[in-house]
Amino acid sequence: MKLKWVATSAGIILGGSFGAVALSAQQGPPSGQGGGGGDRPTEAMLQACIAKHQHQSCSLVDDDGDTVSGTCHAPEGLPLACIPAGAGPGGTASLSPPGGSGSPAGNGPPAEGGPPPSQPNTGTPLTSTQAYTLGVLCDYSGNVPSEQIGEASQFQWSCERGQRRLTANGIPDHAIGQFPNPANRNAPTPQSVSFDATMSPVALSGPGGFVKEPVMGLNGVKFDPGTGGTCTDDVTAATQCGLGPGSGGGWRIEALGQDAFDFGEDENNAHVQPGGTYHYHGVPDGMLSEEALAGEEMALIGWAADGFPVYARYGYGQIGMMIGSPQLMQTSYRLKSEPDDGRPPVGVVPMGAFMQDWEYVEGLGDLDECNGRFGSTPEFPEGIYHYYATDAYPYVQRCVKGSTDTAPQREARPQRGGSDEGRGRGRGGRGGERGGERGGRSQ
Repeated sequence: MKLKWVATSAGIILGGSFGAVALSAQQGPPSGQGGGGGDRPTEAMLQACIAKHQHQSCSLVDDDGDTVSGTCHAPEGLPLACIPAGAGPGGTASLSPPGGSGSPAGNGPPAEGGPPPSQPNTGTPLTSTQAYTLGVLCDYSGNVPSEQIGEASQFQWSCERGQRRLTANGIPDHAIGQFPNPANRNAPTPQSVSFDATMSPVALSGPGGFVKEPVMGLNGVKFDPGTGGTCTDDVTAATQCGLGPGSGGGWRIEALGQDAFDFGEDENNAHVQPGGTYHYHGVPDGMLSEEALAGEEMALIGWAADGFPVYARYGYGQIGMMIGSPQLMQTSYRLKSEPDDGRPPVGVVPMGAFMQDWEYVEGLGDLDECNGRFGSTPEFPEGIYHYYATDAYPYVQRCVKGSTDTAPQREARPQRGGSDEGRGRGRGGRGGERGGERGGRSQ
C-alpha cells in the first residue's frame, strides 16, 4: 500500500488506498471556536475493528488487494477504526475528529485521554467462573425523548452467535446536568455507538487486563473512568497541570474524589467529551430506580467488555443468599500512607487526586482489584462473577478479569434462572419493561 503524508496546520493527512484520513496529536481548536472540516475513517477501516477494542490488532485489505496489519484506535468523537501499522511518524498515528478532540493544557474544557493503552489479560481460564448470559436482556431497547438535549435516547441490545451486541446513539435516557458549563464547555450530541461482548464469559487468573472503557451502560452510554489530565513532578500550583491529553505529565488526575481539579461532572458523575460524547466516571444515579438508590435492591447497569454484568453499589454477600436488602459493597483500595517519590507536594495537589495515590490491598473490602466478586444476583441466582460501580475508588473498574476477545462463537446456553423478564433497570427501573422497548417521558 502506498502512503502519502501531507503536513497541515491541524496535523497530518494520510493518503493512500484507504482514502484521506486526518491524523493529529488530538489538539483541539482554540477555546470558543468550533471545529470544521476533517475526514472520517473509511468503511474498510471501520469494518476491520468491529467486535474489537481500543489498541487491539486488526487487518484489512486495501484497494490493491494487499493485506495490511494495524491497530484499532478511537480518539474522542470518532468510532473505532483500523490504523495501518507505520502510518505516521515513528510508526504511530492517531485519528482526529473534525476540528480536533482536545484542548490545550489549561485552556478550554478537559479532554479525555485516559490511562495507558489497553492491556490484555494473559492469565489462564478459571473454569469455575464460566458463565452463560444468554436469556438476560437480549432484546432490551429504548427510545426515550430528552427535552434537555433535544434528541431521543436510542439503544437496542441483541444476542446472536454467542455475542451480546448493542447499537445506540449515546444519548442518556435520564436527566443530566447543565452542559455546557464553566468547567466543561461541551454539549452532548448523538454518537454512533456499537458494543460487542461474549455471552459465555470466563474469568482468567491474574490481576486482570486494563481496559480504558471497561463498561457499556444498558442505555448505550459508556463508562470511561480515566481522564487525560496529568501533572508534572515540578508543578508549584494545581493550575500548572493540564486537564487534557498531551500535557506531558506522569501523574494521572482522577475525575472524582478530589477538589483540586474540576472536570464539570453532573449528578451522574458524568460529563461530555469534546466530540459530544456524554459518559460516566462513576455511579450514574439517573439510571437507578428509587429502590436501587435506597439500597433495597441490586441494579444491573451495564455489561463489561469481557461479558460479565455490572451492578451499582449494592450486592449480596453470599452465594444463593438473597434474603432481605443487599449490602453496600466495599472496595479494596485505600490511599497510600505516604506519597510516591517525585510526586507534586500534597500541599499543592492533595492525596487522592492522582491514580498513583491509591493502592489495592487484597481482602480489605468485598471486591477484588477489578472491583468485582463472585456471588448471586437477581439475574444470576446460581452465582456469577460480576463488577460494581462504587462511591469509593476506583469508582468504576479499571480492568476486567475475562477476555475481551469477541470473535463469533456457537450459541451459548442460558444460565438457569436468567430471563429477559424484569422491571426496567436493575429490577426496578423507571418506565418500560426489560425484553421490550423502553419508552418514557422526556427528561
